[in-house]
Amino acid sequence: MRYLLVPSVVMQNVDGAAFLADCPTRLAVEILSDKWAVLVIFGLSHQPRRHGELVDLIGGISRKVLTQTLRRLQQYGLVERRAETPRRVEYSLTDLGRTLVEPIEVLTRWARDHGGAIVDFQEAAEAATAARVRAAG
Repeated sequence: MRYLLVPSVVMQNVDGAAFLADCPTRLAVEILSDKWAVLVIFGLSHQPRRHGELVDLIGGISRKVLTQTLRRLQQYGLVERRAETPRRVEYSLTDLGRTLVEPIEVLTRWARDHGGAIVDFQEAAEAATAARVRAAG
């Protein structure tokens, strides 16, 4: 029996089951691989927020992309849209959505602890590529 280690999770992999198209693991990876989804979930982790508040909070996201992301998260059952009045709509995490806050915090800590090493590696790889191009040409 083999195990695939993922932060805070051990997935049992029997005959590649974790890689099947209908595996819940793939759905989780699909959700968490969307950078905007992760940022929206984290942005809603402490309190409900209005659309404009999320735009201001999440640097670089357009209103259109935020709307698409919120709708997708609603379809997953992770975010709830509450319209108090037509001009006052708030978004909040559902109970299910709140279960993703801890794994996102783990990934955030990992990024903070190891992001510098990744940047260093990328810069070294770019420098090596540039040196090979200069040497070849």
